[in-house]
Amino acid sequence: MFSPEFLGASLALIGIIILVAALLSGLVERSGLPQVAIFLILGAALGPAGLGLLNFTLESPAVYVVATLSLVLVLFTDAIGLDITEVRRYRALALLVLGPGTLFSAALIALAGWGLLGLAPAAAAILGASLASTDPVLLRGLLHRRDLPEASRLALRLESGLNDVVLLPIVLVAMAFLKRETSLSAMDWAHLGLDLFVLGPGAGVAVGLLAVAALDLVRRRVGVRRDYESLYSLGVAFTAYAAAEAVHGSGFLAAFAAGMIIIILDVELCDCFLEYGETTAEMALLFTFVLFGSSLIWSGFSVLGGGALLFTVIALLGRPAVFLALLLRTGLDRRGRVLTAWFGPRGLSSLLLVLLPVFAGLPGSERLFALCCLVVLVSIALHSGSLMLLMRNTRRPAPKEPPLGTGDRPPAPAPPQIMLEPPGVEDRIPALDPPSSIFGTSANSSPSGITTPHRRIRPP
Repeated sequence: MFSPEFLGASLALIGIIILVAALLSGLVERSGLPQVAIFLILGAALGPAGLGLLNFTLESPAVYVVATLSLVLVLFTDAIGLDITEVRRYRALALLVLGPGTLFSAALIALAGWGLLGLAPAAAAILGASLASTDPVLLRGLLHRRDLPEASRLALRLESGLNDVVLLPIVLVAMAFLKRETSLSAMDWAHLGLDLFVLGPGAGVAVGLLAVAALDLVRRRVGVRRDYESLYSLGVAFTAYAAAEAVHGSGFLAAFAAGMIIIILDVELCDCFLEYGETTAEMALLFTFVLFGSSLIWSGFSVLGGGALLFTVIALLGRPAVFLALLLRTGLDRRGRVLTAWFGPRGLSSLLLVLLPVFAGLPGSERLFALCCLVVLVSIALHSGSLMLLMRNTRRPAPKEPPLGTGDRPPAPAPPQIMLEPPGVEDRIPALDPPSSIFGTSANSSPSGITTPHRRIRPP
């Protein structure tokens, strides 16, 4: 795997991704062109159907490494990008979006998978939780729009930043049911709860506390370069994952917990990551899209059929229906409710969550992955296309001045405004105040302490 040929191909691929991302960044921002779709097409061009340079399967070790790394980065970036003050101020909206909004959407998709596709309840729960995840990479273009209502921006940012940590435990618990043919005993439930909610987050909290304390000590005594603090954040994420896995906890929840510790205790470290490390994380996620685009994501077309298409429609329209009903009493106007309900794209987060049972070797997990790929492909086309249409409709050309005729003349400039005094006030006002008033408290001095000379004329 780590032969010179493989290393050269990997470095070439990483270089191509960075070059394409940089060259197309302006075009993507102005046109709303989906950046994810570009890298999926790039992967297809490099895959077996194109140049044949990439050919990955679900059993490839590189897929496991890249997918695990990407999910760690997604959860850590979601946590460290949160604004705690904002979450506290709008906690009612956050609870509405993450509670009923996320859970009802996952339940509706799971019911559709169980009823239409004949999936086992645990498998349907995994598929529903995976497809209820809103992808932050696909939402980036929408969240940067200035005409997006602030309440909609907040709701979508909270959902895409926090719903993964709500849905991940559902996937992990459902995987425990798929592993066993019999029901879980009380001891099994206790062991599962210990792994998910104690060992994993506990390891993340411990690593985060130690990392912040060590950085604060070194920062006060020696000093740390600001750009290296962003790399330090990435090191915290990977160390937290490894520590949790070493004690048989969830490394993904540990990465999220470590990010939460950083934003609570060290705002400067959080800002450094947002300045430097976030771009590095985005490059890794784009690399994952290229890898999936080479061959894996196109497996969604292998499950095409009447039931799969109907399931796709329900999976994409179920969330808007749930959110439109929940947002009626939030004070959002009609446009804000529609934008918040519609823009819930499925993307990399959904694929990474549904890959967990695949890597665990659970029966039927490859079919779950194919169904998830089908929904993700349709979602990328629909949501990216609607975003481009929204940008085209809201773009306003610059106003044009009417042409001048033969005898027309351009309008004369407006006369300068002159400050008038009421009658009876002395009109002998010096042009400049005495020099001593510059440093004193003259009546004509500005709040900054610098005198502002002026001239006033009394009306006749």
